[in-house]
Amino acid sequence: MVRRNEQRRAALVDAAIEVLAREGARGLTFRAVDTEAAVPVGTASNYFTNRDDLLTQAGARVYERLQPDEATIARQRAAGRDRETYVELMRELVGRVASFRTGYLALLELRLEATRRPELRKVLTERVRADVDANVAYHEASGFLGDAMAVKLLILTLNWLIVEQLTLPDVFTEAEREQLVTAAVERIVTTE
Repeated sequence: MVRRNEQRRAALVDAAIEVLAREGARGLTFRAVDTEAAVPVGTASNYFTNRDDLLTQAGARVYERLQPDEATIARQRAAGRDRETYVELMRELVGRVASFRTGYLALLELRLEATRRPELRKVLTERVRADVDANVAYHEASGFLGDAMAVKLLILTLNWLIVEQLTLPDVFTEAEREQLVTAAVERIVTTE
């Protein structure tokens, strides 16, 4: 029987994200999630049909938590449309994503696990594709410089910068990371 307490389910999925980030996909067990969530042993198994269900829901939850809040979206919509504003928005994006360190690391674990699990690969592919499409649509509707290809190139570039920052933080200083974001926008986003 699958339980319906949505607050408990969210807490268990958040615990799964923490376990994924710390222990990797191989360490993600119902017992580990129960321990992380500080709930009685057996609780997670009442909320998820199997481990694949838990992995899939963890992936979806990371994306939910990475979404900017309404105040951030409103501020972005009211911001200018010049290159300097674009750079600031990208720096803010990198900062927001990197600040959810365990979520991003869990997402990397899920991507690796997806190479071995077709259902997880399907779900993540759909979710990432929808995220890319939403970013392109937002960009086009906002009137920013650049085209859809620039958005996709920035996604790829900034994602790897975030990976570098979270996994090997001493490769680039904070000042270098800011310079890299600026250079990425300046070189990728053209007025043509």
